[in-house]
Amino acid sequence: MIDRLARGLVRAGHDVVLATTGDSTCPVPRVASVPHSVGVGTDLSEEDHVVHAYEALRDCDVVHDHTLYGPQLAACAGDRRVVTTNHGEFTGELLHLYARIANRVPIIAISHSQAAAAPELPIARVIHHGVDPDLYPRGTGQGDYCLFLGRMAPEKGAHRAARVARAAGVRLLIAAKMTEPFELRYFKEQVEPLLGEDVVFVGEVRKREKLALLADARALINPIRWAEPFGLVMVEALACGTPVLTYAEGAAPEIVDHGITGYLCIDEQDMVAHLDLIGGIDRDACRAAVRSRFSTERMVREHLELFAKVARGEWPSPDSREVVLAPSSAPIPMTSTVHGDRDRPRCERVVAGSGG
Repeated sequence: MIDRLARGLVRAGHDVVLATTGDSTCPVPRVASVPHSVGVGTDLSEEDHVVHAYEALRDCDVVHDHTLYGPQLAACAGDRRVVTTNHGEFTGELLHLYARIANRVPIIAISHSQAAAAPELPIARVIHHGVDPDLYPRGTGQGDYCLFLGRMAPEKGAHRAARVARAAGVRLLIAAKMTEPFELRYFKEQVEPLLGEDVVFVGEVRKREKLALLADARALINPIRWAEPFGLVMVEALACGTPVLTYAEGAAPEIVDHGITGYLCIDEQDMVAHLDLIGGIDRDACRAAVRSRFSTERMVREHLELFAKVARGEWPSPDSREVVLAPSSAPIPMTSTVHGDRDRPRCERVVAGSGG
């Protein structure tokens, strides 16, 4: 999303600087705090990256910050025009974190479902992610399989996808990231016992292979059972013309049009029944939905409209009041890998984080 936003801002005529790692391939001016991308739990803290980025982007008009630590720093300093996007849920300690800055740093939500979970927060704008549809091949579903694509995590539901496909008599390919201990444990306990000739784990795939798998799939089976803030994989599937089977959880109803671009199901039995109907979905209608509602151009335009208000001092409003929540005693986790980015009314800079 950050890569698409940075490129789109440049195409719209703005100056962009991306605060990232040295091996980033985004074709915009970049500043880096470390030469190579690193993972959670390494010696690089989010604070180190944010401080380096904010120093490097000192003369910007607007900073679009995707980290957790950066907006807290900006709210305390008060001398930067900063906008932040939350890529996680507005629950628990994250809710308290954003409540502390809400009257000083405009907050972008990535879906109406995500925003609705925190009605007490003054959300500056809901902006769905966008993709470049022309970069996604139109598939025909000729692979005669369904696809699960995502993280190997219980809430993502690879085990549910396996049960649904097997019950429907359809072959399933599972392409998933699996590196964290909890991911390995979940795979061993709940997914691996379901593997066979009709349910195949293909591992984590690179972009070219991912697009080929999406394009050739009869459908993307996305049996999430959590309030996922967005769900970009569903948009990517639709961009390939591949319909989506999912549950009406989180932002899924904002992405999938029931009976037009896929089906919003109730339970596994309902999903099995709708899988039999998936051939009736018009794959061109799936791609058309992405062009009209989930394009990079739309995402960039909506960000620029908010950035212009922030640059003019129109948001947050001068009479914004502090958001008060019940106290929480849990510590806020503050380590993650982060990147960043910038654009212009003269120039906007974005510090970007690995959110969820």
